Amino acid sequence: MLFTRKGDSGTTKTFGCDQRVSKSSAIAEALGAMDEINSFLGLCKVNPSATRMLVDGVPASKIVHQVQQNLFIVQAELAGADKKIDEQKVKEMEVLITVIEKELPPIKTFFISGGTELASLFDIARTVARRAERRVVLVKEEGTRDMNAQTLAYLNRLSSLLYALVRLSNYRAGVSEEPPSYI
Repeated sequence: MLFTRKGDSGTTKTFGCDQRVSKSSAIAEALGAMDEINSFLGLCKVNPSATRMLVDGVPASKIVHQVQQNLFIVQAELAGADKKIDEQKVKEMEVLITVIEKELPPIKTFFISGGTELASLFDIARTVARRAERRVVLVKEEGTRDMNAQTLAYLNRLSSLLYALVRLSNYRAGVSEEPPSYI
């Protein structure tokens, strides 16, 4: 059954917790933001360009799929399960970012979003990932959950990976990065 009627009063339960919490609580906001980024990454992953764009011989779609798998670990940790992102997953993401950066010209300014469809999708995903990271940090700061340091590092690297994928998509398509004019 897709509904239980138990959340009609604006409360929900998390893993291993008998108490109901407000759907507007920091933990519910963080879980919702994680769900949002994971769902949006699904849209990035199925874009035809993501299956053709290779990073170190691996399609971007497969990289995104692995990120989605890892985000379920973050969601489980947020919900109270005994799951955590390990240091190896952070290092793997750092390697991907480094591989991509080696192909790109150095960053000298901010850039206006756009270019290819895939770059635009990755850029939206980047901003959603940043919001999810902020929500998870709030959960930790409020003491609702003692989030693992590697989990926080992974979420921080995620926006960097997505930005690298934005730039790579545009670069390989021959789309120039346009800085803002500030006029």
